[in-house]
Amino acid sequence: MQLKKDKYKSARGGHSRVLNLHCRECDTIFAVYQKDGPGNLLRLYMDRIMAPEKLVGLQKKNIKDILPLTCPRCACVVGMPYIYKREKRLAFRVFQDAVVKRIRLLDG
Repeated sequence: MQLKKDKYKSARGGHSRVLNLHCRECDTIFAVYQKDGPGNLLRLYMDRIMAPEKLVGLQKKNIKDILPLTCPRCACVVGMPYIYKREKRLAFRVFQDAVVKRIRLLDG
């Protein structure tokens, strides 16, 4: 996995980390995500999702074709797709306390 370096990372101070995102209900990892900048995890930008394969590349789809973000194990809804107007980027609005994030160490 390689970190994305673009204008969004630079705008947030150039600091990034990779997170394993776990479902609060069953503790299953449902996504690997690149978090840029400080602060809480309020939204998941679709172009920053690194795994699983079914979530990678969603930013190229029409928002009407994107289903809510759910845990693959317990089917708990974790977030809803929307367009973040400030940057005109597709993202999932994460429900409060639906996600547990843990820092993932990169290989190499």
